[in-house]
Amino acid sequence: MLFPSLPAQPMDYFEKMYRGQGYQRVAGVDEVGRGPLAGPVVAAAVILPEEGIGQKLFDSKKISSKKREELYKHIYQKALGVGLGVVHHKEIDLLNILRATLKAMVLAVENLPLSPDFILIDGNQTLHFPVPQKPIRKGDQICNSIAAASIVAKVTRDRMMLECHQKYPQYNFAKHKGYGTKEHRKAIETFGVCELHRKTFRGVKEYL
Repeated sequence: MLFPSLPAQPMDYFEKMYRGQGYQRVAGVDEVGRGPLAGPVVAAAVILPEEGIGQKLFDSKKISSKKREELYKHIYQKALGVGLGVVHHKEIDLLNILRATLKAMVLAVENLPLSPDFILIDGNQTLHFPVPQKPIRKGDQICNSIAAASIVAKVTRDRMMLECHQKYPQYNFAKHKGYGTKEHRKAIETFGVCELHRKTFRGVKEYL
């Protein structure tokens, strides 16, 4: 199965609700990369057309990489706007991961080609951005525009980690994308820490 069971309420429930209140440009925002030991945190903001993109959307972690790539292309072709925000490992160490994640989300919204008048955010945090907002827990599983943002952020970050793999093949970033898998931790033990690792993260700082 490409998709797990979908929620009882329609995936466009929140977009319809806020459009019904007069908002025209409802953006969904999500991030990928809070947990890894290496690489950036990447956020995306997506404003979908009212009719959607003609494809079912869901949390990027719950679908195959092939399906993610397919949906990524559809989103870029059909969305009214897509914005990306990237905060790299050095800044994550300076800010801490929560503040870095929120910064990436704000950058994603700022990089939209048109300004949203309402923002739907995955999780329980709001953003330092001057428009009305609604945080939604597990939003990537129950909200179309957040799911779209999840897919864009995931594909973008995975591609970045493939580039990291070319530079540091000994860590096999192509496989684990910087997450703290057994293989990755063993590579850190063997080869030490590289410039892409988050130096303040447990699992990294003990090898400095």
